[in-house]
Amino acid sequence: MAKDTTPPGISSRRCRDQLLTRGDLEDFKQELLLSLLRIMDQRKELPPKKWLKSHEVRKMLRISNGTLFSMRVNGTIPFTKIGNVIYYDQEEINKLLSRKSA
Repeated sequence: MAKDTTPPGISSRRCRDQLLTRGDLEDFKQELLLSLLRIMDQRKELPPKKWLKSHEVRKMLRISNGTLFSMRVNGTIPFTKIGNVIYYDQEEINKLLSRKSA
């Protein structure tokens, strides 16, 4: 008699050649979509980031490294440097974006 090698928590009635019905796939799709929606809702509840790194600011403003550097040097954009990492206040970036679009 063969030894049951089914991992704990998995029904030993399942076998490799078991067929799935269209209904099984629809049920799986619904469960997956609900799980993704729950994850997205949880993500919305997270507070926005206070500090951004250079690559995030460049992406938001759609600018190059050189332009960001120039903005730091001429004081257009305030920043804080800790070690070798430069951080930007999200609120300041949002203000800059609102002035740019006005």
